[in-house]
Amino acid sequence: MDHIYLDHNATTPLHPQVLEAMMPYLTDQFGNGSSIHFYGRQVRSAVDKAREQVASLIGAKSPSEVVFTSGGTESDNHAIKGTALRQKNAPSNHIITTSIEHSAVLHTCEYLEKHGFEITYLPVDRHGLISLDQFRETIQEDTILISIMYVNNEIGAIQSMTNISSIAQDHNIPVHTDAVQAIGKIPVDVEDLGVNLLSLSAHKFYGPKGVGANYVRQRTRLDNFVHGGAQERNRRAGTENVAAIVGMGEAAEIAKRDLQENSDRITKLTNRLRNGLKEKIENIRENGHSEHTDPGTLSISVKSVSGEMLLMRLDMEGICASSGSACASGSVEPSHVLAQLGLPPEVAQSTVRFSVGSTNTEEQIDKTIRKVTEIVDQMRSVQDSSWV
Repeated sequence: MDHIYLDHNATTPLHPQVLEAMMPYLTDQFGNGSSIHFYGRQVRSAVDKAREQVASLIGAKSPSEVVFTSGGTESDNHAIKGTALRQKNAPSNHIITTSIEHSAVLHTCEYLEKHGFEITYLPVDRHGLISLDQFRETIQEDTILISIMYVNNEIGAIQSMTNISSIAQDHNIPVHTDAVQAIGKIPVDVEDLGVNLLSLSAHKFYGPKGVGANYVRQRTRLDNFVHGGAQERNRRAGTENVAAIVGMGEAAEIAKRDLQENSDRITKLTNRLRNGLKEKIENIRENGHSEHTDPGTLSISVKSVSGEMLLMRLDMEGICASSGSACASGSVEPSHVLAQLGLPPEVAQSTVRFSVGSTNTEEQIDKTIRKVTEIVDQMRSVQDSSWV
């Protein structure tokens, strides 16, 4: 069976060029970048190149502003906890975030709440967007950090980070954004966004798993999150995962090169899927914003259909999608993101997320439309007949 992969927000397949770039550092070029001899210099040069590639992708002024981590979750933790720890002996302890953040941000903030920090969770409208006026009113004299996701992983909603940062700058408050779902999909320039901290993860843009990075703007004060050696200019201890870092650098270069082409193509495919499903299936709701959304995310709720059962049936047909965040897999609770949009539990539990990527084709999209329509018709007919 040929499978159709429509879960690119969970992870993306490794680009062949990325694997090719990584291979030497899994075999012959095995040195430790902290060593001063030939083998160490080999890999140190490769890590430096990768840092330049990632910095170029996000528009950083200097490669030194890029700190490699183990992935998006560590990057979020480092940005938020690192900022909070700088204030541990100060009276200022207020952080602003949103109610629809990734669990890496929400759980980190919940942890800080238990240690005396005050967290404000901004609500969102039915499209998943915050109110800038409400955000402005939430700022306090003791606010030390604003952490707001750029692109939501479940519904694709894009927050106005430039405006958020502008408001924050008026109060001299640093801004962190979880941009894991933005990189490689929409243009990301840290200078245009005005953020102080930005998190990204390689496996979301066709790089390897287990590696990510934090952008840390020069003169941004941040405590270390991982202690030990002097790696990453004393900002993140531990022997570098060289092969993965090289892969992330290669993926970053490809993402920058192909951004517009991929974005246009994925937008076209997603619109084809959206329009096809709406044309074929009655009582279907799209979650998120029609304009302020990333190119590849389509979250739909299908009335009178179990989202979990629909996903299982699709999987049997070789079509891979999801109910939302991959980090919530196995949870029986409705998505916190969908709940914050105001969806009743029964509607949230009828939701499926398709996330289109560069590997998809029109033929795959058309087959998905056909199969989803067939399965929904069957599920609804069985439900109707049970009431006869």
